[in-house]
Amino acid sequence: MSTNYNWQEHVYLDTFYDFDYTLLRFSLDPLTKLNREERWVQIPVQIGSEQHVVLVEGIGTREEPAFVIKGNSLERKEELLDHMHDLFQWDVNLEDVHKHFLRTNLDQLFKDHPATPIVKDFHPYDCLMKTIIHQQLNMKFAYTLSTRFVQTYGNQVDGVWFYPTPERVATIPYEELRALQFSQRKAEYVIDTSQKIVDGELNLQELTTLDNEEVMKKLTKIRGIGPWTVENWLLFGAGRADFLPKADIGLQNALKLYFDLERKPKHDEIETMSTGWSPYKSYASLTLWRSIEG
Repeated sequence: MSTNYNWQEHVYLDTFYDFDYTLLRFSLDPLTKLNREERWVQIPVQIGSEQHVVLVEGIGTREEPAFVIKGNSLERKEELLDHMHDLFQWDVNLEDVHKHFLRTNLDQLFKDHPATPIVKDFHPYDCLMKTIIHQQLNMKFAYTLSTRFVQTYGNQVDGVWFYPTPERVATIPYEELRALQFSQRKAEYVIDTSQKIVDGELNLQELTTLDNEEVMKKLTKIRGIGPWTVENWLLFGAGRADFLPKADIGLQNALKLYFDLERKPKHDEIETMSTGWSPYKSYASLTLWRSIEG
């Protein structure tokens, strides 16, 4: 941690919160700069053309969460703090979520894995690019590809990687991504989607204000963005609280295991078993995934 910070703030939550699980999820991406033992992560924050690095360190426990936040821009301090609260969803009372699920068929799951937060990606655009790149790939190669992409076209501030901007990505020739082992189609999806953002045809910030169905309708009109990509973006880009990606194989496997089924449940069966999970279906999704992560 070589960054020189000129302000710090403490945050104390009135609910339980599993920050160590958040760090575990972040650590899946090789680009993230963190230390799970020392319980800190450095967050890249893009505000317009400015790039800031914010340190978030866990100093409390799961039952009594507390954090130190450090930044290096006094002018942007309030914006950066607001961004951290939104990113980590510190305004959500996870104990209310927990109590809700104790009255459902997932009661044991939530007793086994309490205080699981939604772990958002650092920026809606980064999330969309990463999700498009990761489509139909195994996890290891998916992260190899997104890491190559960022290390080739993004930049580092104090050792923290920033994704390239849509403006930068829109100028990349398709052949350059092919040289990084992107398929021709995937290269087109990444570059052409970024061009739509630059042209104003696609406004991700605006999408975060629309309901799930509207987002699905708008994003799936874009070539190369299917329902799986939209579902991932809704969960990890927009941080939606009430979303259950029924087509996700991992989710189906977790339900099969939890309910001791002979086969993976079908969509209509998942619809039936998820009765009563709203308005917190996303927390069911994350906790189910967590249950099979080992």
